[in-house]
Amino acid sequence: MDNNNDHVLQTIHTIAAPVALVWQLWTQPEHIAHWWGPAGFTATIHTMDVLPGGEWKLTLHGPDGTNYPNRSIYADIVPMQKIEFEHFNPHFFTTVLFEPVGDATRINWSLLFDTPEMRDLIVKVHKADEGQRQNIEPLKTYVAQLMGT
Repeated sequence: MDNNNDHVLQTIHTIAAPVALVWQLWTQPEHIAHWWGPAGFTATIHTMDVLPGGEWKLTLHGPDGTNYPNRSIYADIVPMQKIEFEHFNPHFFTTVLFEPVGDATRINWSLLFDTPEMRDLIVKVHKADEGQRQNIEPLKTYVAQLMGT
């Protein structure tokens, strides 16, 4: 993989929860279905085998009723530290790093596209940069509900 910055979308956020909880929210279908997707979207998780070579199939349901099937294959899993998967159609690699910061967790989430042009196209057509940021807000809300804060 080429790690040129012009190929990458990246967001870094701190979540007010310990790594063990944030890890569960990223790796268990019963949790991720509560928060995955940009604003106004819901998700149906069909398969989520969080292990190298495991498949993740989900459908994002847009606010207008349009369904967006998604398929990824997990490439690297380091429990409590790293999730990496390859997403198909459009093609990109996702890496999520989890770092404890006191009682919180810093998430470093990057999408690596094959070319700068593909990155730019996905940002223009699908607003992937904004969608990535919007994904964090429901995660924070879900964490607050689980922690009773």
